Amino acid sequence: MDLNYLSAENMLSAFRERTLSPVEVLDSLVARVAKSDRVNAVAEEMFDTAYDAARTAEARYAGRGPEPRALEGVPVAIKEEMPMAGRPWRFGSLLTDGNVADHTEPMVGRLAAAGAVLHLRTTTPEFSVAVTTHSELWGVTRNPWNLELSPGGSSGGSGAALAAGLTPLATGSDIAGSIRVPSALCGVVGFRPPYGRVPSLPPLNLDTYCQNGPMARTVTDCALFNNVIAGPDLADHASVSSAPPLPLEFGSCAGLKVALAVTVGDYPVVPEAEVNLEVFANALRDAGAIVTPVVIPITRQEIMATAMAHYGLILVPSLLKVAAADDPRWSPDVLDVMQTSQAALEAVGALHVAEEEARIQSVLAGIFEQHDALICPTMATAGYAADATRVEPVELGGGVSFDNLVSQCLTQIFNIASRHPVLNVPSGRASNGLPTGVQIVARPFDDLTVFRLGSAAEARLGFWNDPAWRPEQTVNV
Repeated sequence: MDLNYLSAENMLSAFRERTLSPVEVLDSLVARVAKSDRVNAVAEEMFDTAYDAARTAEARYAGRGPEPRALEGVPVAIKEEMPMAGRPWRFGSLLTDGNVADHTEPMVGRLAAAGAVLHLRTTTPEFSVAVTTHSELWGVTRNPWNLELSPGGSSGGSGAALAAGLTPLATGSDIAGSIRVPSALCGVVGFRPPYGRVPSLPPLNLDTYCQNGPMARTVTDCALFNNVIAGPDLADHASVSSAPPLPLEFGSCAGLKVALAVTVGDYPVVPEAEVNLEVFANALRDAGAIVTPVVIPITRQEIMATAMAHYGLILVPSLLKVAAADDPRWSPDVLDVMQTSQAALEAVGALHVAEEEARIQSVLAGIFEQHDALICPTMATAGYAADATRVEPVELGGGVSFDNLVSQCLTQIFNIASRHPVLNVPSGRASNGLPTGVQIVARPFDDLTVFRLGSAAEARLGFWNDPAWRPEQTVNV
């Protein structure tokens, strides 16, 4: 039994049967962390308090104390941007020296209350404003599948930690694809819940693009995780009423009508992502789903222009509260986002942003009138260098180029249409060693459908249930 790649589902079963101890699992993960510094996914180790939690869980399973809770004894890595009271809260930035959180993110509090063992905090780019994960504070985080390449961002530390076998579960947040991008590039499962499903903190809880969510290695683990963190919180006025918990047996997807979009609008997609999408679609057909091609008639220029202007509404002003734009400690990535977003918003105004968002949402609504779900690639590219900056142009060949890294992500349309649940599931591998991912999108707040389809594809394609689906360059030799 490889404890470093054991699923949370199987871990909980073994704990209940008392064939495995939470302390044994934590021992194995701690040893793995010590050998994985080349990946550089860890911002903070919390082993002392983690062992306290693991011993408490061990006692509960032995009948000493209250009954075990939903995630009793399961290790979870926390994205460092999420505050934990009494701990450093750095956002990967040189601007935050000495900053200590005086409160805890709601989803982190729910994990602790469910008995999870919080053992790591994972790296992010500065203020989570990039789709790579490197910073002056923590250095370069690398993809366990290919150490020369990026795990994506901004939840790149969480994605890399999952792929490297440092944790079975990890938290993520997503305002432009920051759960789905690293999930795709690291070959893990990431769920961007519909807006309001998982409570968060102001002011970004009021940004309709922004949502916290779970990352895991299997679809079932992701659902198990989401059941713990979802549901209303009086501290978050935008959080929505409770939905029934996701079942861990998702049921058949036979008869579901699935729209297959080879790309979003006119985004050019690398052939490997397109080929693996078709393999994924055939797995769903084999499971009984009715999969038919569609075209999404929205251009990448329209999506990027709308999204960048939107970021000027709340995200950029929140960053400028930290330091003025001319502070030399800002990274080029963050400066570029602030400048581009401010200019985009000033050029069109808030009303035009809202009008464009409504138009894009309407186009998608037309697709969902005829379909239960939509599948498309998560990324237009097969990856980029670990230390690449957002402002670098990227050439795909054949005269196709992107102005920057974020414009290679087919994710932002579903931040604009943020009530749609979106699940990234692996779809295969590219020639550079990195996995590729597919976004499964359902009608607003229909979370179960994306998990039903994701589970059906996973059952046929294997992925982490196959011992061969493992990075080879994870640990030091």
